[in-house]
Amino acid sequence: MFTSNIDPVFFNLGPLEIRYYGIIYALGFIIAFFMLKHLSKIKKIDFSEEVLDNYIIYLVVGVVLGARIFHILFYGLNYYLTNPLEIIAVWHGGLSFHGGLVGALIAGWIFHKKHKIPFLKLADITVIPASLALALGRIGNFINAELYGKITDLSWCINFPNIAGCRHPTQIYESLAYFGLFLILWNLRNKNPPKGHYLAAFLILYSISRFLLEFTKEIDIIALGLTMGQLLSIPMFLLGIYIFTKYSEREN
Repeated sequence: MFTSNIDPVFFNLGPLEIRYYGIIYALGFIIAFFMLKHLSKIKKIDFSEEVLDNYIIYLVVGVVLGARIFHILFYGLNYYLTNPLEIIAVWHGGLSFHGGLVGALIAGWIFHKKHKIPFLKLADITVIPASLALALGRIGNFINAELYGKITDLSWCINFPNIAGCRHPTQIYESLAYFGLFLILWNLRNKNPPKGHYLAAFLILYSISRFLLEFTKEIDIIALGLTMGQLLSIPMFLLGIYIFTKYSEREN
């Protein structure tokens, strides 16, 4: 049994709070920049530094907007309707991965149209740093004492501030799973699979991990005995299978 007493606020600048959650999110995009620069050379994508800068901006806007909109619509619409100022308070947490994925795909598609870079090539290199950013993001959730698990008597359970009972550290479970996903994709970076296969692997492995780990979370059941995260993971899994089978042959 452990107790989490981490203050989610790193420091204050007057009325402005700088939280670990926001720092981790920013760190994820910085890592993505350097990793994409490296991966674009391996995959022979013509990325000038200026074009890469633009792509990161597209991703930041797409991920944050998509993640926030999905969280508001699917996880807390009534709360945000009664607390509209909280809609912009992303530093308090409340970003949906599934929404961030949709936002990133839309941003990537717009970028692909503008710069004529093949969309699946772009997606294949982007999911590698994305999986690492996901793992880091769950650490941010742990520090925020959100997305915690059900009450358990396991020896590694966590007592979170102002939360009754000792809980599954589900955020850490997910972080470890996504670090594992990152390592799988990173170790395959020098391979030459058919286009879209990195994206497909990411979608399939993430959705399976998320679906299974949701059973340990303290979260509302929406339908069919499943949580919203599980329901949203089903089409994600099917999309991964579709991409994998559709693009099963390597182009010469």
